[in-house]
This record gives sequence, C-alpha cells and structure tokens, in this order.
Amino acid sequence: MTENKQYRILFVCLGNICRSPAAQTVMEREVARQGLQHLVECDSAGTYSGHTGEKADPRMRYAAGRRGIDITHRARQVKSDDFERFDMIVAMDDSNYDKLFRLAPTAEATDKIYRMCEFFGKRFSRDWSYVPDPYYEGSEGFELVLDMLEEGCVNLLTRLEPTLKDK
Repeated sequence: MTENKQYRILFVCLGNICRSPAAQTVMEREVARQGLQHLVECDSAGTYSGHTGEKADPRMRYAAGRRGIDITHRARQVKSDDFERFDMIVAMDDSNYDKLFRLAPTAEATDKIYRMCEFFGKRFSRDWSYVPDPYYEGSEGFELVLDMLEEGCVNLLTRLEPTLKDK
C-alpha cells in the first residue's frame, strides 16, 4: 500500500475516454455514498495516448449524466510511476490487462493489476469476462458498461473494506 493514508485505485481502458473515466467516477460516487472519501482516491488512464487531454466521449458523459454521474476527467496515458502511486490497477479488458503487465516495471507491480470482471456479481459474472468498449456501439453499449461498472465498483469497495478498516 502507498505511504499516504488513502488507498489509491487506477482504472484503465484503451483511450481513457469511455470505460475507465466512467469507472473512476462511478467508484468515486460509491466511495462518497459510503463516506469513505478520506480513505479512497481514484483516477483513470489509458494504454493508448491518442486521446490525451480530451474529455470523456460525449455519449458516455450523456449516459452517465442521466444517472446523475458527472464525468469531468481528461484523458491521460498510463505512466510507469502509476505502478508506484497506486495500490490497485484495474483493467477493463484482457488487452489492457496484458498491456499493463508489459508496462509494469517490476514483478511486484504486477500484483497490483486486476480485471474489472473480477468484481462482477451475479448479474454479469456468468456472461462477461471483460467490460466491452462502447465506442463503436449505440447508446445501449454505454448503458451496459455503466450497469457493469456500478455493480463492479460496489463489489470492489466491499472487497476492500477489511483493508480500509485497518487505516
């Protein structure tokens, strides 16, 4: 765990304009609901640098906004020091998971890498082993991703509860 008092989670997708900024914001909302803002910090990044500095995809911002979620993050690429700064790095799909393993500076750093699907509950765990990229989908794709992230973030935070109680 990092030296500071907060547990830091980094969510990662390809371009950091759909899934990972949504995951970051969904998790921040859940953290706030449980009054744990002083214990958990979230961020997001992409394995691809082509969208660096851009806001989240307008379709994701719209879908999230309909749920009362305001995504304000600007895209950035994963950096090597992210493996030091964050306690947990959560990949949205296998491609990003594999890329994170290649980017990890040490074998210890790979212990921090997880797949978002590891936190799915009954609703998605049987049929989904990744969070699909909604970029080429219609509005239903963005809604599905948000449903998955809402379930996954609640379960992720529940799994972290013992760690957070020690803080």
